[in-house]
Amino acid sequence: MERGLYIVPTPIGNLGDITQRALEILAAVTLIAAEDTRHSRKLLTHYGIETPLSAYHDHIPETVTQQFLQRMAEGDSIALISDAGTPLVSDPGFRLVRAAQDAGIPIIPLPGPCAAVTALSAAGLPTDHFFFEGFLPAKPAARRGRLQALLRQSGTLIMYEAPHRIAATLGDAVHIFGEHREAVVARELSKAFETIRRGTLGDLLSWVTGDTNQQRGEQVLLIGPAEEASATTQLDERDERLLFRLADELPPRKAAAIAADLTGLRSRDLYSLLVDREKV
Repeated sequence: MERGLYIVPTPIGNLGDITQRALEILAAVTLIAAEDTRHSRKLLTHYGIETPLSAYHDHIPETVTQQFLQRMAEGDSIALISDAGTPLVSDPGFRLVRAAQDAGIPIIPLPGPCAAVTALSAAGLPTDHFFFEGFLPAKPAARRGRLQALLRQSGTLIMYEAPHRIAATLGDAVHIFGEHREAVVARELSKAFETIRRGTLGDLLSWVTGDTNQQRGEQVLLIGPAEEASATTQLDERDERLLFRLADELPPRKAAAIAADLTGLRSRDLYSLLVDREKV
């Protein structure tokens, strides 16, 4: 088998959701680096795979990374897996992949399950543009601050949340985005109690707080994009001062592009404002 680091997705719930190629790789590599060896052993045992396991998580010392690199440099093959889904999507592994790249070791990624994409595909929300936030901060103030920062992100927002925090997060989302913003809660994807519900944030908050069963299991929260409004209605006083100050020093297109990066507004709308301003 070719030496290198194989990025192997594993099921997010249903053990049948693993590709034939993934099983072949896991059986053939020299070593499997797993986020939690106890958790991953259940999957390997189910498929009769006896490849040695070694822990690789956020708290692993750098010496372990170097040991893996040395083994691959000498011809070994290592598969990186997470507890569920595609590795490195809100999971550890970044250090190992980056170090392997820098050492000239081949990286071989396999396609496979991902809770964020699975939820998005069934959400009924716009999919042409989306933003993956991963896990929000656990502390309320920090969580609300992060949601506030996401307020102007265009496209559908995708977030992971712990079951014991889903109600609080929905409450914070109602406060930041408004109770009428469309959203989806996707729970226990691919498992026996899979639930996917679309509604307004206000409706979803009432539903989750009224049924404690909905506060169990793995949670994906998706928030739909805000209804498009003109740049004039979106631009607050501070953003307007920023745009016009940039335009005093730069060509309109450049000023609009920089202001768009800083405010999250659309560059073409900001450019139109500047053009209209020049006509006055």
